[in-house]
Amino acid sequence: MALALVHTRARCGVRAPEVRVEVFMAGGLPQVTIAGLAGTVARESRERIRAALQASQFELPSKRVTINVAPAELPKDGARFDLPMAVGLLAAAGQIPLGALCEVELLGELSLSGALRGISGALPAAIAAGEAGRALIVPEENATDAAYASQAKIFGARTLAQVVAHLRGERMLAPVPSPLPEEATTRGAEGADLADVIGQTLGKRALEVAAAGMHGLRFTGPPGCGKTLLARCLPGLMPPLTETEALELAVIRSLAAPLREAGGWPTARPFRAPMHGASAVALVGGGGIPRPGELSLSHHGVLFLDELPEWSRSTLEALREPLESGDVQIARAAMQAVFPARPLLVTAMNPCPCGWAGDPSGRCDCPTDAIARYQSRVSGPLLDRIDLHVALGRVPAAALMAAGAPGPSTTVEASPANETSATVRARVVRARERQQARQGKPNAHLAPGELEAVIAATPAARALLERAADRLTLSARAVHRTLRVARTLADLAGDDAVETPHMAEAIGFRAMSIDSNPPLQATLQASTQTEHRAGHGVVGTH
Repeated sequence: MALALVHTRARCGVRAPEVRVEVFMAGGLPQVTIAGLAGTVARESRERIRAALQASQFELPSKRVTINVAPAELPKDGARFDLPMAVGLLAAAGQIPLGALCEVELLGELSLSGALRGISGALPAAIAAGEAGRALIVPEENATDAAYASQAKIFGARTLAQVVAHLRGERMLAPVPSPLPEEATTRGAEGADLADVIGQTLGKRALEVAAAGMHGLRFTGPPGCGKTLLARCLPGLMPPLTETEALELAVIRSLAAPLREAGGWPTARPFRAPMHGASAVALVGGGGIPRPGELSLSHHGVLFLDELPEWSRSTLEALREPLESGDVQIARAAMQAVFPARPLLVTAMNPCPCGWAGDPSGRCDCPTDAIARYQSRVSGPLLDRIDLHVALGRVPAAALMAAGAPGPSTTVEASPANETSATVRARVVRARERQQARQGKPNAHLAPGELEAVIAATPAARALLERAADRLTLSARAVHRTLRVARTLADLAGDDAVETPHMAEAIGFRAMSIDSNPPLQATLQASTQTEHRAGHGVVGTH
C-alpha cells in the first residue's frame, strides 16, 4: 500500500489555483479509477496515461490504483493533468522517489507515444508555482512562455521518460533561462506619429488628455477626417509599459494563444481594433472554457471601436459594466473566471448615415429623424461612460496640399500643430508621474469616494461645474468624470489645484455627449479651449 502526492495547477481565468493529485495504490484487481474529473475526461486521461506508460517502457502496476484530483469542486480540464497523474502513479509504485515531488509542480498532456504536448495557461501556472517556492516542469513548447515568470525555476521536457529521469536524478533537465527583453519600446502599434496628422488640433489635444489620464474618447466626424489615424497615434503617446503591466498583459495573452504566436513578450502598449461584426463573446470574452476577449487583450493599451453605430446594440451594452469595474466577470454553471480589462477605449462614428451632417458643404440630405435614429444606436448610458467627446471637421484641401508640398527648407519649426508623438509623450509622462505620486493610479481610475481628496478644485471651478451640470442635466457619473478630466488637465499644466480654465475645458469635452448638433459642439469646444489658453497659457494647448 502506497500513497503519492503531486502538485499541479488548474486554469481559472488569469488565476492558477493549486491542485493536488493523490495516487493511492493497494492490493486488488488491476484497475485505475480517477476521481475529481468529469467522467468523459477521466476515461480519456486514463487511456492516454496507460498507453504513454507502456510506450515509454514503464511497468504498469498490477494493482488497484485510485487517483484523486483535488479539490473536487474546482472545475478542471483533464488533459493538463496527464503528466502529474502518470508521475504520481509511478511514484506510488516506487519507481520515482516520493521526496523528489515535494518541491516541483508538473503540467502537461501526454500523447499515446509518451511525448508531451503543450497546454494553455502555462505562464499563470509558472507565476503561482514561483510564489509557492516550487519549480515547474512543463512540455518543451510551453517552457519559453513559462520562463517569463522570472521568479520561478522552469524545466522543459519533450517526453515522459525525460521527466522521470530528472526526478530520479539520472539525467537532469536544464533550467530554461528567462527570455525577458532588457528594454521595451513605446512605439505605437502601427507606427503612426502625431506629426503625420494634418490639422485637427482639437483632436490632438483630446489624445493628449486621454493618454495622460486614461480617459475614454469618442470622435465624431465625416469620413476621411482623420478619426482612425488619430486613434492609431494614441499608443505612442502613452508612457512605457511597466514590468508589472507587461506581465499582466502577457498572462492574458498566454490564455488566448501561446505567447510566441501572440507576438511574444509585450514591449509596447497594445492597439486592438476589432471589426464591427464581432460578437459580444469576441469583444468581452467567454466560451465554454472562458477565454479573454478584445477588451482584456487590450489591457493597459488601446481598444479602438470604429463605426460605433454599426456595432450590435447588445455587444456594445456588454461593455458598460467592465468599463466601470475594470474587469470582466464571466460566470458559467461550473466555473467563474475574471479577466482584467483596463484599456483606454477610443471610439469613432459618423454624425449621420451619409456621414456629412453639419459639414459646411451642405451635402448631407439625411432627414432629421434618420439622423436621430442613427445616433440613438449608441445608448446614452454607454456614452455617459466615455469622458471625452470631440467633433472633428473635414480638413480643407488647401491644408492637405500645403502639408505635402515641398518647401525651400527641410527644417520645420516646432509648433503645437506639428508636434511629434515623442514631444507630447514627454508631457503625458510628467502628468502620469504626478498622478502616480499622488494616488498611485491614473485619474480615470479614481473611485467616487477618492475624488474629494484628490481633485482640489477652487470654489470658482466648482461653481462653474455646478452651473454646467444644471444646464446640461449631467448625471452624477458625468459630473464625476468631468472632475477627473479637469484633474488631468491640471496635471498636464503642472498645477496642484483644479482652476476655472481646467474645468471649462473639461466641460467642453463633456458637452458634446449632450448636444447632437456637430457645428454647435465644435463651437462650444473651441470656446472652452480659447478660455483655457487665455486663462492659463498651458504648453501644448491647441
